[in-house]
Formats: sequence, structure tokens, C-alpha cells
Amino acid sequence: MSFKRLDPEDFVVSSDSITSTLWSTDTPTLTSFYTSSIQEAGSSGDFYLSVYQTASTEDTATVQFDIVYCDSLGSGSTLYNSIVPSNSPTKTMYGQYRSLILEDENASFIFGSENNVVTGDHFWVINIERARYKESLFPGSLNLILSGSGGTIQLTDNSNDVSVNTFIGSTRVFQLVSGSNGSAITGGGYVTNSGSYGLVFPDLGVIMVNPYAVSQSIQVAPSRSNNSEGFNNRNLYNATSLGASFALNSQETITSDYIFVRARNSEFNYSENPTFISGSTGEVIYDNFINNPQTYITTVGFYNDSNELLAVAKMSRPLLKDFTKEALVRVKLDF
Repeated sequence: MSFKRLDPEDFVVSSDSITSTLWSTDTPTLTSFYTSSIQEAGSSGDFYLSVYQTASTEDTATVQFDIVYCDSLGSGSTLYNSIVPSNSPTKTMYGQYRSLILEDENASFIFGSENNVVTGDHFWVINIERARYKESLFPGSLNLILSGSGGTIQLTDNSNDVSVNTFIGSTRVFQLVSGSNGSAITGGGYVTNSGSYGLVFPDLGVIMVNPYAVSQSIQVAPSRSNNSEGFNNRNLYNATSLGASFALNSQETITSDYIFVRARNSEFNYSENPTFISGSTGEVIYDNFINNPQTYITTVGFYNDSNELLAVAKMSRPLLKDFTKEALVRVKLDF
């Protein structure tokens, strides 16, 4: 075993963006949607509706995303206590997303930009199951078709139409617009007097849907009755299921540390293996290896100053080394 201290120029750090399919079907587009009647009728059903890629009774069924209806007034669901006005699951969920994203309990969601905006006092949320994606949703891969009695719309984020990322609080956000593959249709993909179709938060796995724009486009609207179950989670589920097309990919940034290990012609030509050197005298056993030694590099180990082994790189095949050869081994560490 031979040692050599690495120099600063032997290290190079790079980052690569890796994309992959998001859904459990291992396909970019989810075309079949299922719910669980048990979940919907249970206590959690008042707050969200889970959507699966296959029947929930199947062994392979896993949650792909949840649909949540949020209302600042608490409308669209029954009250926790009839003597406490507006305190209901929809208001609870509104407060949860307001705290998560806006980071200010007095702030409001705004759909759209410039002269075409609307305040989001109620909205749907498509919350992608965290196990489905790695680091974030991949901007530009979103293509969601919603269908209702008024027709069909295809929605995407506007990531390809903006040159500078926009943030709400500390969270990156894109507008949800009518279009495809990250680009809005001609005219910006907004709805007149209703702003955008919502907001997309790729780092949170959250797609917020604006009911004002959706109802104006395809006649799908939530019920805002007070102290009454509006089944609003299922309203958006039905629109998604009828559209039968939800394309979305996952994105991950892999940081790689490249380490270049150089074995010059005069280095690493002798081995400390007992078959190479006499254990009693320390002399080379075979005379022909004295002036013309030959070794094979099979492993590169990385140690710290305390002589602790931190990482090991195995060669794909033994590398012959002698005084007439130099070797450059590039080791890639991903983290």
C-alpha cells in the first residue's frame, strides 16, 4: 500500500440536473385515477382526497397525489362546532397552506400578474405525494388536462416564458396557465378578469388551482355553502379523471466531486504485498523486479489526516504499472 497527498487542483466539483418519471406507473403521464371510499368516508376525507394509480384495494396501489379544497371563510364543509362560525376543515387547510407558503397569516394568495390578478380566497390544491419525486417537480414537464361540462383545458406552468424565477416568501413559484410543456398559449394563458389558473410550487410539490379561472373556462366550480359538505375535493378529482391525462416529472440535482488521482512513472511501482518483498529483510524477493518492477493497481482508497479510510474506488480491471507508464484515475463521488 502506498500513499500520496492530493493537491487542491486534484478536486473538481460539478452539479448535474437529473430528471425521471414521477408516477408509480413509471410513465410520464398518468391516465387512470382511483380513490378510496374508505379514506374519503373516514376522518381524513374531510380534509383531503387521496388519488391512486390503480384501485385502492390492489396490492400495488400507492398514493400519487392528494386533492385539497381550501377556503378562507371555511365554506364548503361542515363546521367542527355549529356554534363556532366558519371554523371548518376547509379553513384549517387554507391556514395550513398560507403558513407553509406565504409565511404570513395576514397575506393572501394572488393568481396572475400585472393587470390581470385575482385574490385567492379559496382554491384547490394538488399536493404531489412526497415519495413520488426526489428533489422537486421538473418545471416544464407539467401537462394537466381538466374536463367539465364547459369543455376541456390543458394546463402547464409558465417556466419557459419567464427569464427570472419568482418567489413567494422563500418559495419558488410559477403561474399555472393554459398551454403545454412550460409555455402558455398565445395571450399568456390567463383568463380575463380571473388571473391565472393557479400557482405551481415545484420545490414543495404543490399545484394550486384557481376556481375562478377554472369555473369560467370549463364550468367546474366548488360549492361555497356555509356549514355544508360541498364535496369539493371530488369536484376537482372528477375534472382530472375525465381529462385522463396528468403528465409530470421529477427533478434532482446531483452534486459530484471529481477526484483525479495521478500515478506518475516513478510512483507506485513497488508493492508491500508479502509476495513482493521479504518480510524479514525488506528486500525485493525477485531480482528481475529490482530494476524493472511491475505492479497492478486494483483499488484507490481515500484517507483523512487521521489515517481513517473515507472512501474506496475499485478499478474495473487491474491496471498494470511500471516505470514506463503513468496512470490518471478519475473518481466520481455523488452526494
